[in-house]
Amino acid sequence: MTVPPTHQLHSTAGAAAASAAVEASFDVVVIGAGHAGTEAAVAAARSGASVALITGALEQIGQLSCNPAIGGIAKGTVVREVDALGGIMARATDLASVQFRMLNRGKGPAVWAPRAQCDRGLYRRAVRQLLEAQPNLVTVQGMVARLLFDASGQRISGVETLEGRRFGARAVVLTTGTFGRGKMHIGTGTQISGGRAGEASSVLLGEQLDALGLTTERFKTGTPPRIDGRSVRTNDLELQHSEIEQFDYSWSHFWTTPRAALIDGARRTRHPAQMPCWLTMLDEAGTSIIATHLAESAMYGGAIASRGPRYCPSVEDKVVKFPDKAQHQLFLEPEGHDTSELYVNGLSTSLPAPVQLAILRSVRGLENVRMTRAGYAIEYDYYPPTQLSSTLASRAVHGLYFAGQVNGTTGYEEAAGQGVIAGLNAARWVQEREPVILGRETSYIGVLIDDLVTRGVDEPYRLFTSRSEFRLTVRQDNALARLGEIADGLGLLAPDEQAQMGIRLGAVREAYALAERTSMTPTVADPLLLAVGSAPLLHAVRAIELTRRQDVSLQVLFAAAGVGDDLPVDAVVGAELEIKYERYFEKERNRANRLKAQGSVSLPESLDYEAMTTISIEARQKLTRIRPATLAQAGQIPGISPADLQNLLMELRRTLPE
Repeated sequence: MTVPPTHQLHSTAGAAAASAAVEASFDVVVIGAGHAGTEAAVAAARSGASVALITGALEQIGQLSCNPAIGGIAKGTVVREVDALGGIMARATDLASVQFRMLNRGKGPAVWAPRAQCDRGLYRRAVRQLLEAQPNLVTVQGMVARLLFDASGQRISGVETLEGRRFGARAVVLTTGTFGRGKMHIGTGTQISGGRAGEASSVLLGEQLDALGLTTERFKTGTPPRIDGRSVRTNDLELQHSEIEQFDYSWSHFWTTPRAALIDGARRTRHPAQMPCWLTMLDEAGTSIIATHLAESAMYGGAIASRGPRYCPSVEDKVVKFPDKAQHQLFLEPEGHDTSELYVNGLSTSLPAPVQLAILRSVRGLENVRMTRAGYAIEYDYYPPTQLSSTLASRAVHGLYFAGQVNGTTGYEEAAGQGVIAGLNAARWVQEREPVILGRETSYIGVLIDDLVTRGVDEPYRLFTSRSEFRLTVRQDNALARLGEIADGLGLLAPDEQAQMGIRLGAVREAYALAERTSMTPTVADPLLLAVGSAPLLHAVRAIELTRRQDVSLQVLFAAAGVGDDLPVDAVVGAELEIKYERYFEKERNRANRLKAQGSVSLPESLDYEAMTTISIEARQKLTRIRPATLAQAGQIPGISPADLQNLLMELRRTLPE
């Protein structure tokens, strides 16, 4: 790496002084304590590294900056994957959940999606509690101003804060979210420098990264206004209650907390009291106000040029892009038990505050509402992720890793998934151990990172089930089965966690075995016949055969046979899915094995793709720019055809020695 002169002066002339002034040294320093940063810190610490997590405000660790909810379509699966890898997002959610819904229950199990509404304050405190219980991890308040390098200028040696505090580090994980030169917009006339309302943005660090040669782009996101729930006429709105009060996001409910208790004979989380949400509509009166004031919006008035998330659009975008749509749903979601404030989901906007209030008061049930906080849009730096390897390490700066919105993604869950991989690999790089790369066939985290580093982003990236070609076998209910052994092999699980994992996975295997050995002989009068929709059976049939029928529940069969009372419900459901769809699963697993075989074919960093004339020009250019690590990763790059892959394999055999 060639270091520009301005940085060289800082890193070499002051190298001796910097080393003398270091307050403390760590294997890994994580910059930023949002969802990516907290998971990166935990993953690195669980890997045996000493870790410092540096953030601008300790009280804001784990802050739910926008929507006070965790999970959703594909995102809920990521939460459970993070949990299987030893992360804390699911655990904190269980300690703070005030409403739960399983989305997509009317569809197949591949797209079932858990989503939990959280008490914002409880979630933040739970994250901090879980962090401070983690050995090898300390938290530090401060705004990182610059990276420090060793005397050669080639390798990171630490960080320095605005206060002048210096911390040694052998690797750094950057997870600054929207704080990288963040600028908030309310209308066209109000612009506030900051990464979040009331919190300063980071400027100096961004300037240094520019000087180091990293490509920087800008994205925008937004947040809706908040309102005083006491001023809402909830009787006029549609009420939504929690679906399941005793749902646990995390598999590992063995830790000691004030909210842990023995429930139904097992240690489970005692959730806070559940709270309702309300549904209302933005109709023609509100959309007319928006259309009239569109030129005053920061987005449409010219104050913002950056692209925003397509799948979480501002209300201005909805009105402009869907002019014939008469109504738009709004969900009023509680912020927590200690406040009457409600989050207006669906009304993200950068219109002036008086206009926002007028829009709110045009909505049924909100005619006399009090707005507690105005919504705003925010522009921020991100670093196109094709500059990263599959470990989320920078190709330009040795020892620097990126995770979260700085990679062009949107969403807490996507950030958390990246944080685990970046923190894990930063620790393993320091320890001189093999990196960890999850394949697309293993997880949504694998899909997310593979998409980022091979395809890049031209808008804030959001996960969907449609992005995974293995969504039948990569589900929210089997995350522990998919990733638990990987986590255990990497040393991420404590002994009590290993034991708990064995119990959980053993219960699913036992439920499957019980279905195989349980025989039943239904009679004409047996109500079970109505469930299976078949002719009377005069001979014994195994429960596993009956379960394969369309509308038959394994739980109902076990109850009818008087067996399986001691098995957890989620274990029986998991076994039922494996039984009911095993033929489809087998086909998908075969495809996954083929992709895994391709993934074992490594592509050295030094390959001269331009010399491979059997490959198309477009393929040569993209392979040279992206530098995929494996043949499987090369196959995910848009514009790389099957013929290109075949020719690449032949060129590889010709170029490399046996």
